[in-house]
This record gives sequence, C-alpha cells and structure tokens, in this order.
Amino acid sequence: MRRPERVLGRLIHPLPPTDAGVTDMQANDVRLLRGSVVCTTAAGVIAAIAAFFAAGGKGLLGAVFATVVVLAFFAIGQLAIGRISRNNPLMMMNMALFTYIVQILLLGLVLFLFKDTEAFDTKVFGLTILGATLVWVASQVWVFTRLKIAYVEPDGER
Repeated sequence: MRRPERVLGRLIHPLPPTDAGVTDMQANDVRLLRGSVVCTTAAGVIAAIAAFFAAGGKGLLGAVFATVVVLAFFAIGQLAIGRISRNNPLMMMNMALFTYIVQILLLGLVLFLFKDTEAFDTKVFGLTILGATLVWVASQVWVFTRLKIAYVEPDGER
C-alpha cells in the first residue's frame, strides 16, 4: 500500500489498488441508470401504444424515436457524470449541471431539426420527448432518494 500524503496539514490515506477497470461504474450509478432506463422505457412503451391508437403508424414511429433519443441522450450523460465523479469527485456537480444543460440544448436542436419532417408525427414526437424527459428526471430523483449512500466516511478522521 502507498504511503499517506499530507494535504493541508491532514493525512490523506490513498485507497488500496483494485482490479477495477476504467469503464467500471460505481454500484450506485448502475442502480440510478438502470432505474431511470426502466422507468423511461416503460413510459415510452405506453406513449407508443397511445400514439399508435391516436395517430397510427406515424405516431408510433414518432413515439419510439423520441423515446430512443431521450434514452440515448440521458444515458450517455449519466455515464459521463459517473465517470467524472469517480475520477474527480469535486467537479461532479459542475459537470452534472453542464451535462444537463447540454442535453436540454441538444434535445431542442433535435426538435428543431425534425419540426417539418413527414416521416413521423411531429406532435407525438415532441410530446413524447417532453414526457420521457420528465419521467427520466423524476425517476432519477426517486431512485436517488432510495439509494443508501454514505455521506460520512466510517473510517475517516474528525
């Protein structure tokens, strides 16, 4: 094990080396991502069924595409935040806010780019993006409040 380092007059004990790879996620991040993906996918399936009965095949295609877009944008953002929090925990909140702003701007860009498309129902597409985004954020809050995250290090110094 490495020697402890002195930072601002305190001894900082480094973590012991592990076999964890660069792509490994923390268990809480996995639970958070899984819960959000499951809830958003369920909401997307419900939206797709409703869209099929309301607008036919084009509505179904719009709802499915919107769900995939939301899942991709927010899952990639969650993976990035998880990686940043593992490598540099002090920057986590700044990067989480930056990532969220970028995701919302990119969703707005996608809505703008597909506003005049004939491939699918754009109203269903927009409403499904809105609904799936709200479900993603609500599920993140719901799952996060149920995680058992230690906010005090059990072996830490006073």
